[in-house]
Amino acid sequence: MMTKPLILIVEDEAALATMLRYNLEKDGYRVCEAGDGEEALAVASERKPDLALLDWMLPSLSGIEVCRQFRRKAATRDMPIIMLTARGEERDKIRGLNTGADDYMTKPFSIPELMARVRALLRRAQPVAEKGSLAFADIRMDLAAHRVTRAERAIHLGPTEFRLLQFFMGHPGTVFSREELLNSVWGPDIYVEPRTVDVHIRRLRKALNGDNGAEPDLIRTVRAAGYSLDMDESA
Repeated sequence: MMTKPLILIVEDEAALATMLRYNLEKDGYRVCEAGDGEEALAVASERKPDLALLDWMLPSLSGIEVCRQFRRKAATRDMPIIMLTARGEERDKIRGLNTGADDYMTKPFSIPELMARVRALLRRAQPVAEKGSLAFADIRMDLAAHRVTRAERAIHLGPTEFRLLQFFMGHPGTVFSREELLNSVWGPDIYVEPRTVDVHIRRLRKALNGDNGAEPDLIRTVRAAGYSLDMDESA
């Protein structure tokens, strides 16, 4: 089961914050809140939201300064931000966007329009690799068509092996433990025995290397550590 996106509401007007929470949760999102700029920075650091609705006029720190600080921190640098403000003049919109906001809505605003903008920004924030292709050595993955080839030979993979290979190809040369692979490929909410990873690694190897094992094995077993995708065949 995929975890629903977490939306951070940064708004000091309690009635508006309540209305935003109600509509976001009705659309299936998880919600966290902050009533001022300092709290917003602390909550974002702890919860790592997928998107922020950020009021311009806030106690302690302005929304503009909060936005600026979000963009300076690695954890929130790429987080989509929608500024919410009563300031409707063009120069204010430009200032908000130049500070790092992705979108800007002037109060009072339409809730359906806000929800549409939230959905659009979350779609755009998804990793590009999910719709493109990946390559490593002579392996090619077409993620849109869900096809894999090795040296022009079609590779037939089950859904789990496909996700496992996609994860490896997105992080070549990195050694991952069984637990890390379980969390990243199966998901933290799914309980699977760590040894299950070994079974799927064997299936993936067999598919990639062919029935007679003629192709070089690109999946390296690192004793007492895990697995990696790289060019080292010595393991």
